[in-house]
Amino acid sequence: MTLKKIAVLTSGGDSQGMNSAIRAVVRTGLANGYDMYGIKRGFKGLMANDFISLGSKEVSDILYRGGTFLQSARSEAFKTPEGQAKAIAHLKEREIDYVVVIGGDGSYQGARALMHHGIKTYGLPGTIDNDIPLTDYTIGFDTTLNVVTDAIGNLRDTMSSHERVSVIEAMGRNCGDIALQAGIASGVDAILIPEVDSDIEAIARSIKAGFDRGKSHSIIIVAEGAGTAEDVAKRIKDLTGLDTRPTVLGHIQRGGTPSAFDRVFTSRMGHKVIELVKQDIHGVALGIENNQITYHPFDDIFAAQNNINDHLYQIFQDLI
Repeated sequence: MTLKKIAVLTSGGDSQGMNSAIRAVVRTGLANGYDMYGIKRGFKGLMANDFISLGSKEVSDILYRGGTFLQSARSEAFKTPEGQAKAIAHLKEREIDYVVVIGGDGSYQGARALMHHGIKTYGLPGTIDNDIPLTDYTIGFDTTLNVVTDAIGNLRDTMSSHERVSVIEAMGRNCGDIALQAGIASGVDAILIPEVDSDIEAIARSIKAGFDRGKSHSIIIVAEGAGTAEDVAKRIKDLTGLDTRPTVLGHIQRGGTPSAFDRVFTSRMGHKVIELVKQDIHGVALGIENNQITYHPFDDIFAAQNNINDHLYQIFQDLI
């Protein structure tokens, strides 16, 4: 019987918990007698034949580290037939049967492309944006919420000292989950997300009324897909006359040690991947739904729509 070989790669933007996911896949694979490999720098490394052998030692002391020790890179070349042919050739040369792809939507597209070439693939939702359908959470989202919530708390102290309005820009592209949930956790005065049309003039009136009542500060959080902190801050200042400062949190949101939730979540998913290998189930992306690790075919993921939690947004509206 030929020993099964499994390779792992991380692709796209990094997220806290990717290392934990790699560790779980590798160690569970080793425990079940599989030969484990890492692919450096995502699909770009796959085309460059940049493989490393992974044993237990190679994935030690990475559980609590942010980023990805396999590193990541975006690759336009992999989207071409020539790039994919090169990648497939390297996998076949090494007789690698399975590839685990950790990343977001673009990474899933790459995993599906490999699948169409006969490679047995799996996707783990590695993106802080929480914008992958058919999973309640993505890798790094919980950690990022904690980072953003801490940053808002720090800004609140100085905004209160100087009686200012703070407009904070969070990541999320076209998904407002980071802004929405961090905003609720921080008790902000307004949340701007791309899924909901916002009335800036009404927000400005509410903030001005708060200062007139004696408030010493006000905080607005805006998802990057709904606008920029600079533009929103300028508009609020023009409408209220209040000292309004923009803050872009940027890539600090991607960094830091993963939360306990993200470490446990990724460990569960990594373990589940090997269970699926043993059952010869492949061509699927994993996630978590109602605290259960689930999986769906890639085609179902791309056919589904990722929607904001309307009830959660209503909770925020009722709490302000």
